[in-house]
Amino acid sequence: MKRSNKEVGLFAAKTHFPAVVARVQRGEEILITKHGVAVARLVPAGQSVRRNPGQAAAKIRQLRRGVVLGDVSLRSLIEEGRV
Repeated sequence: MKRSNKEVGLFAAKTHFPAVVARVQRGEEILITKHGVAVARLVPAGQSVRRNPGQAAAKIRQLRRGVVLGDVSLRSLIEEGRV
């Protein structure tokens, strides 16, 4: 993963937290990584992400369609009271 100037490792973010917060205050979005994997995103307070619960529920329904555990369906487990 190529590092951009808007990507900061977790240790560096912790060590230089006031500087990271200052960058965010200026409008930058900072991606915090741990061992090269994104773990958090800092965005200016006025730029919060709006989530749509309906879209999330629809995505979950779409992902679980056709899910089976061996020859047992998720629906049959729910009806049996195992999930």
